[in-house]
Amino acid sequence: MRISVRNIMVAEATLITVLQYGFLRKRWDMIKDIGHWINGAMVSGQGETLGPVFNPATGEQTGMVRLASEPDVNAAIAAAQDAFPAWANTPPVIRARVMFRFKALIEDNMDRMAEMITAEHGKVISDSKGSIIRGMEVVEFACGIPQLLKGEFTENVGTDIDSWSVRQPLGICTGITPFNFPAMVPMWMFPIAIACGNSFVLKPSEKDPSAANFMAELMQEAGLPDGVLNVVQGDKVAVNVLLRHPDVQSVSFVGSTPIAEYVYRTGTSTGKRVQALGGAKNHMVVMPDADLDQATDALMGAAYGSAGERCMAVSVAVAVGAAANPLLDRLIPAIEALKVGPGTDPDAEMGPLVTQAHYQKVKRYIDLGIEEGADLKIDGRDLVLQGYENGYFVGPTLFDKVTPDMQIYKEEIFGPVLSVVRAPDFDSAIEIVNGHEYGNGSAIFTRDGNVAREFTSRNLTGMVGVNVPIPVPMAFHSFGGWRRSLFGDTHMHGPEGVRFFTRLKTVTSRWPAGVRTGAEFVMPTVR
Repeated sequence: MRISVRNIMVAEATLITVLQYGFLRKRWDMIKDIGHWINGAMVSGQGETLGPVFNPATGEQTGMVRLASEPDVNAAIAAAQDAFPAWANTPPVIRARVMFRFKALIEDNMDRMAEMITAEHGKVISDSKGSIIRGMEVVEFACGIPQLLKGEFTENVGTDIDSWSVRQPLGICTGITPFNFPAMVPMWMFPIAIACGNSFVLKPSEKDPSAANFMAELMQEAGLPDGVLNVVQGDKVAVNVLLRHPDVQSVSFVGSTPIAEYVYRTGTSTGKRVQALGGAKNHMVVMPDADLDQATDALMGAAYGSAGERCMAVSVAVAVGAAANPLLDRLIPAIEALKVGPGTDPDAEMGPLVTQAHYQKVKRYIDLGIEEGADLKIDGRDLVLQGYENGYFVGPTLFDKVTPDMQIYKEEIFGPVLSVVRAPDFDSAIEIVNGHEYGNGSAIFTRDGNVAREFTSRNLTGMVGVNVPIPVPMAFHSFGGWRRSLFGDTHMHGPEGVRFFTRLKTVTSRWPAGVRTGAEFVMPTVR
C-alpha cells in the first residue's frame, strides 16, 4: 500500500488535533463547576455569569463559580421560607443533636476542608485547620442551645398573675461572608441562627466558594432538613436581593468598612436586623518594660500570619520610648527568616495573597509608603518563588517611622505589611490607638499591671489583649469592634449571637378566679 506524504501530513494533523482536544478537555474537566446549594441539592441556577476561581500559589484557574441571578436568590429564600415553620417548631434538643453530628463531621473531614481552603485562599494548611477549629468552637457553643434559649419566669408579678419570657426565632436569616475565612466566619453565623430555629441563606465570597457548599452538604448529612440552610454563590446582585427581600429578617456581614456601611444602611432601611463588621487597623503597643522577645514573636504571627489577610491582624506596632530600636533589632532578622511558600508546603509559615488584583493592591500600598516618607526596612515586593513564578506572593514587609497622617497608616492594607509608629510615652500611645477611625482590636505588651489596666480601661476598641496579640474572644463570648469597625448594636456569635437571632416575647397570664372587679381604666399596677 502506498502512503503519500500528504496522507502522512493529514494523519499527523489529525493526531495533533486529537491530542490538543484531549488536553483541552482534560484541562476543562479539571476546572470545577461551582454552583449553589438550594433546598438540599446542588443546582446550577439560572444565572449566566461565571466567575473564575484561582489557586493563589500558582495563578492557575481551578474553578468557575456560577454567580446567582435574582431568581436564584429568590429560589433560595423561598426554600428557606418553606422550611422555617417546621424547623422553628422542632424542639431545641433535636436541633442541638444536628449540631453535635455536624461537629463530628467537621472533625472527620478536617483535612479535606483545610485542603479546600488552602487551594482557593492560599493560606498554609495549619492555618486553614486552625480557622476551622475556631469556627467549630461556635458549633460547640450552639450545641448548648437548649440551655441558651431558656427564658425567665416570675410568679405573682401581680395578685394571681404570672409573667415569663421566651426567645423565639426570627425567620429567614442571611450571612454575607469574606474571602479570608471561608469556613470560620460562616460558622460564626449559621450554626447559632439555625440552632435558634431560623432558616438561613449564606452568600460566601466568590473568590473561595467551595467550603460553603461543603459545609451545607455536611449539615444535610448531620440531619438538617432540606431548605433550612441554603448557599447562593454570587456578587453584588445576590447581596442586593438579600438586603431588600421582604422575607429576609436579618443580615450578618463581615468585610470592608465601605461595604459594611452599605449593608447596614440598606438592610436597616428595609426593616431588617443587621450586624455588619467592617475594616480594622489593629494596633499593638509595646512598652519599654515588655518582654521584647515575646513581643517580637507575637508581632510575627499577628502581622504575617495568613499573609496579613485577617480582620484581627496586627498591622501597626506602636513602639513606646526606648522600646523602638531593640524591638526592630529583633524584628528584622525574624522577618528575614520567615518561610514563605505555597500553602501545601508543610514548612511554609506564610502563603500567597488571594488574587492577582489584591496582590497588585498590596504592592501599590508599599510603593505609597515609600512616597510618603516611611522608612522601608524590609521590602516584600520582589519575592519570586521557583516553580511558583505566577503565584500571588508578596513577602513580609516592614516600615519604620510611620506617622498617623500617612495613608498606609490610615487605610487597611490587608496584606503582610507591618508599620512601626514611634510614641514618646504611654499617653501618646493611647491617643494613637484611639485616634484611628477603626476600633476593632488592640493589644499591649507590658509587665506593668497598672499600665495594662489603664490601657484596657481607656481603650476605644471592642477587643483588647494584654500580652495577647490577637484577642479574638472564645465562642462563648462575643466578637466585634467599635466605631467604624462595626455597624449595628450587637457583636457576633456567643451570647450576643443568640440575642441577635431571636426575638424576646414576654407573656403575662392570669386564669379566671374569684370575684370580677369590672372594667378598669387606669394603668394597671401591683396591689
